[in-house]
Amino acid sequence: MRLCRFEYNAKTRLGIYYDDWVVDLTELFLAYSASNRTELPLRVNRFPTSILAFLPPNHDGCEAVRKLKTFYDENQKRLSCRPVTLDVDEVRLLTPVSHPPKFFLLAGNYAEHIEESGWKAEEKRHTFPYIFMKPPTTTIINPSDPIRLPTISLEHIDWEVELGVVMGKRGKGISAGEALGHVAGYTIVNDVSDRQFRLNPQRRKRPRDEFFDWLHGKWHDGFAPIGPCVASAEAIRDPQHLHISLSVNGQKMQDSNTARMIFSVAEIIEFISSFVTLEAGDIISTGTPSGIGATKGRFLRSGDIVEATIEGIGVLRNPVE
Repeated sequence: MRLCRFEYNAKTRLGIYYDDWVVDLTELFLAYSASNRTELPLRVNRFPTSILAFLPPNHDGCEAVRKLKTFYDENQKRLSCRPVTLDVDEVRLLTPVSHPPKFFLLAGNYAEHIEESGWKAEEKRHTFPYIFMKPPTTTIINPSDPIRLPTISLEHIDWEVELGVVMGKRGKGISAGEALGHVAGYTIVNDVSDRQFRLNPQRRKRPRDEFFDWLHGKWHDGFAPIGPCVASAEAIRDPQHLHISLSVNGQKMQDSNTARMIFSVAEIIEFISSFVTLEAGDIISTGTPSGIGATKGRFLRSGDIVEATIEGIGVLRNPVE
């Protein structure tokens, strides 16, 4: 099951995502109700506006959307027209979680990426996940929204395809064995990065400048496209065996598998929740594999089309301006 948020006729709606089309959940519910089917725990005047209402661990919401999807699949020929079914080109896809409370990202979670960046990957037992954050209200943008090159620093803007984890319920001190039970689903994140952001080049270098240059280069507006949907945790039971790739203008730049992560999704959740309370809607981006532009001497330019793909989720496609 893949769910999305989208805008149509100036209204924000929830839908079932089918790559080339979306199914409006409210309109599907009305069609389901009109067919005299078993009553669902939904009311059109109080229809949920958050995608989390239909994802784990929300049992009633998950059961309702499963029945609606089955009804659609069984009656697809009859329902494959407006207002139930909309071509993806007719709508504006929105980032799946409208206001994530927190947005965590990992640095250096694939050995191949660490090594291509010129460092040595340490054994997992001798280290821990490197976590940083991006401001969610200004960095996150919708699927198909343009990645805008910042005028303050145009020349070294890079891509990073990452598996995004959407948390489904609140928790602190979550064990790795229980971690996936707290996950609502999975999405795609492009952790856009400014590789050579240099504030005040005339400054006198200080010991921590290199670290903060790197960190500041993650925070430009619009540097985190997310989408196009959330694949339910029930649909992706093992997030550690997913093909992950990214292309620019059709040329493959990154090509790997989430099996190559140093720290698994469950281990990441255990680590973060050991000192931070995780909440429903929090997003954790789990790091990028090798193939970044910095190692190729190829950075994003106006007119580029970036396509990030993860097996079982879909394609996150953004132009560059």
